[in-house]
Amino acid sequence: MARLDATLDTTFLPLPGGGRAALSIRRSRRARRVALRIVPGTGEVELVVPHRASIRQGIAFARDKAAWLKQHLVNMPGPVPFEHGAAIPVENRMRTIRRADDLFRGVWLTRDELRVSGPPELLAFDVKKFLRDRAREALRAHAEEKSRTIGVGFRRLTVRDTSTRWGSCSPDGDLSFSWRVIMAPGYVLDYLVAHEVAHLSEMNHSRRFWDIVYRIAERADDGRDWLRDNGSTLHRYGAERRSR
Repeated sequence: MARLDATLDTTFLPLPGGGRAALSIRRSRRARRVALRIVPGTGEVELVVPHRASIRQGIAFARDKAAWLKQHLVNMPGPVPFEHGAAIPVENRMRTIRRADDLFRGVWLTRDELRVSGPPELLAFDVKKFLRDRAREALRAHAEEKSRTIGVGFRRLTVRDTSTRWGSCSPDGDLSFSWRVIMAPGYVLDYLVAHEVAHLSEMNHSRRFWDIVYRIAERADDGRDWLRDNGSTLHRYGAERRSR
C-alpha cells in the first residue's frame, strides 16, 4: 500500500488544443477531496488525492479540469530567477539585481538596485539570504512591538519559504513567517504579523481575535486583501524557469 502524504508518481495530462502538463500525484491523509493545484512560482501541477479516493478517480478529475488548467498555465506569469539584471520587489519597490566586482562580498540596497558583490555562481544564494535576513529583522521588530501591546510574549520566531501559508502561530507560542513577505508593501507585513501575534492570545478566528488584529494592525483589511489577490505572485521570484 502506498504511503500516505507522499508523492507517488508523475503522469502527463493531455491539454485541449495540444500540449500536455506533467501531474505530480500526491496522496494526502488530510485532504477531504481531490484537488488540482498549480504550485506558486514554479508552475508545477500537483494532483492531491485523499486516501479514500483512487488514483483513477483523481486522474479522471484532472481530465475534467484540463481546460481550466491550460487557461491558468497560459496566463501564469513566468518565474523570475535571482540573476543579474532581474527586477524584483524589495519592500514594495522594484529593484534591479546588479552584480558588482567589489573587493568585499556583500549585498546592499540602493534606491533602484539590489547590488551583489561576490562570486557569480553564488549570486542567487546571496540574494535569497539577504531577503531572508531582512525579513527576519523586520518581522521580529513588528512581532516584539505588537506582542508588547497585547501583553503576551512569543517564544521564538522563524522564517521559511512556504508555498501555502504566509504565517503560523503554534500553541507553544512559536511564530513562523514566509520571508517572501519582505517583497510586499509594508502594511501587508504589518497585517501578517498582527494576525499571528493575535493568535498568541486567541488561538481561533473569533470576534475577540479579530478585535485584536484590528487594534494592532495598521491596515488590516488592505493587508488581508493584498495577500489574497497578489500573494501568489511573490513566489515567482527566485524560482527557476520552467522547461518547455
